[in-house]
Amino acid sequence: MNGGDDVVIAAATAGGKTEAALLPLFSRIHRKQSEGPGFDLLYVSPLRALINDQLHRLHDLCAAVGLPAHPWHGDVSAAIKTKARKNPRGILLITPESLEATFVLRGLEIPRLFGKLDCIVIDELHALLDSERGVHVRSLLCRLEAATGRRIRRIGLSATLGDMELTRQYVRPEAPDTVAVLESGSEGAELRVLLRGYRAIRRSAQRETDDSEPDDQTGVLGIDSAIAANLFGKLRGATNLIFAGSRQGVETFADLLRRSSERQRLPNEFFPHHANLSREHRSFVEARLKAGRAPTTAVCTSTLELGIDIGDVACVAQIGAAPSVASLRQRLGRSGRRGQPAVLRLYEMERGIDADTHPVDALRLRLVRSIAMVELLLDRWCECPRPDALHLSTLVHQVLSVIAEHGGIRAARLFALLCERGPFRSVDKSLFGRLLRCLGAAEAALIEQSPDGTLLLGREGERIVEHYSFYAVFQTPDEYRVTFNGRPLGTIPIAVPLAPEMTIVFSGQRWRVVAVHDREKVVLVARSAGGRPPPFAGEAGVIDDRIVNRMRAVLERNDTPRYLDAEAAELLGEGRATYRQLGLAGRRIVDLGERHYLIATWDGTVRTTTLAFALRSHGFDVAVHDGFLDVEDRRMEHGRLLPVLRSLASGPPPDGADLATDAGVLETEKFHRYLSRDLLVLDAVTSKLTPGAVPDMAKLLLEES
Repeated sequence: MNGGDDVVIAAATAGGKTEAALLPLFSRIHRKQSEGPGFDLLYVSPLRALINDQLHRLHDLCAAVGLPAHPWHGDVSAAIKTKARKNPRGILLITPESLEATFVLRGLEIPRLFGKLDCIVIDELHALLDSERGVHVRSLLCRLEAATGRRIRRIGLSATLGDMELTRQYVRPEAPDTVAVLESGSEGAELRVLLRGYRAIRRSAQRETDDSEPDDQTGVLGIDSAIAANLFGKLRGATNLIFAGSRQGVETFADLLRRSSERQRLPNEFFPHHANLSREHRSFVEARLKAGRAPTTAVCTSTLELGIDIGDVACVAQIGAAPSVASLRQRLGRSGRRGQPAVLRLYEMERGIDADTHPVDALRLRLVRSIAMVELLLDRWCECPRPDALHLSTLVHQVLSVIAEHGGIRAARLFALLCERGPFRSVDKSLFGRLLRCLGAAEAALIEQSPDGTLLLGREGERIVEHYSFYAVFQTPDEYRVTFNGRPLGTIPIAVPLAPEMTIVFSGQRWRVVAVHDREKVVLVARSAGGRPPPFAGEAGVIDDRIVNRMRAVLERNDTPRYLDAEAAELLGEGRATYRQLGLAGRRIVDLGERHYLIATWDGTVRTTTLAFALRSHGFDVAVHDGFLDVEDRRMEHGRLLPVLRSLASGPPPDGADLATDAGVLETEKFHRYLSRDLLVLDAVTSKLTPGAVPDMAKLLLEES
């Protein structure tokens, strides 16, 4: 309260981070009672729902000390924002995108609005590290200090991370040693874990029922229904969270659980929650969870992973492996409050084994990854971000934003603001110049230069910045609005083919498409008995090297974790038997015949994917799995793999341009399409690929084979 140092406060969900930060800050602001207009405290949150929740929690406290609190995000009315802007004081709770919009639309007002800020609080810091939004927030913080002409204290609220030094660097890159860390030493609640395994049943062996629907990817029936039946029996009557991976998975399980309730003539207490559902529906689910008056289970994506207050949760269920150990830890933090044990139920699906089963499936890698993640969770380990990424797409966004804020700016000042003092410190003057020339090229027309050297928005740049979608640095796909009797249900991706009389599962219920209005992007629906969920994007994660290393250890051991049920234990035994049968304890390359190989890299996603691209550049077809590559020689020449590996091992690291031959690998972020290929390759090499690791990986494969 009496200092000026930056601070990181780290603790598990519901550990009291918000109070630990805001109570002293409120006292400090109340004591100072500074004169003049301007907000006293800026609270930045990645979620609108979290801002709404914090506003509700802080209302009485703010009133007691005479501090107004203003929410500011896309769902807040223009009247409320205008009132706050005209008389700025107290606390402003804002999303990164709304803060960005303030810079673009009201750049000249920034000194008046934020000139007397006492502190900036960044909530859910762990969700921002090394992401597009995280770099965006860092840039906005630097721009705030540049606009106000002074250093502003920063306080980050974070879950406990594997490397707090990287968190300190995020908060104050130029002086990380000055950032104080207050980390909870609590071991947390007692943890109870159960991992249930499920084996795919062949179609011929499965009796058709109303609930049995084919899984297009595995060609099997009944697994989803079996998992739903267990969830219904174990979770009904309490408050729980079910993390179902993709939004399609959420809709599938919410529908199965709702139908189970209807068949047993019981009130439904299972509700879907994901970003494509309407705000009204999500608010209804959140309020029901928080009230705790009626049993409620939310079937969700990561939307309920972050710190919005939903009260006490009896159990957290995870269907399939979580995208990361950090994510699993955050989700588990929802359970185990008020002295109760934290309960984690894991559900993992594997295919049945027959003569046609691929060795990768027989290794039971999905189950093994779940076990490895639980073990690392118990070891209190979680992933660290990759700190050296260039983030050129986000840099393009910030170049356009700063030009719009100032109405024009010279290149030297822009470089100093964004690269020398901002978050893009890996970008030197030469690279920055190349990027500006790309943006100013005739085919891009994002920026142009006046005769006096001032950078201005070009024709395309003006069009982009003027659209509301500009304020987010991440991709926001076009979507249809789904409505029933004039009531919005939410949105679905515009890429999903829809036509009248099609049936879909959405918002946990089944619907028939009545009409599709392409110009208005509206889908009208009516209730239906049939339907399948639309194919939303899934919950993909980048698997860390440490997770794959632990997976190998799990396969090499003979013990059976106590938290596996009988089926999971049997599946683990099958995976270990396959591991021994393939001789993977003593070799990394298995010849599967017909110029077909299985390579065990025992590395995570980034390194394994990089080697895959290196082999593809030499004419191999390669599929990537957790720590494995499935390799086929499309040149139809026998025995070519080992000579290629020797060449990779003895030569220099491959050029990034030779590896990233697939445009889908390069153009993955919002503003990538405006960059030249050489800049895209540079960006990929610092974030998605590690060409420098290829020679050593190839040597290790040869030595252990």
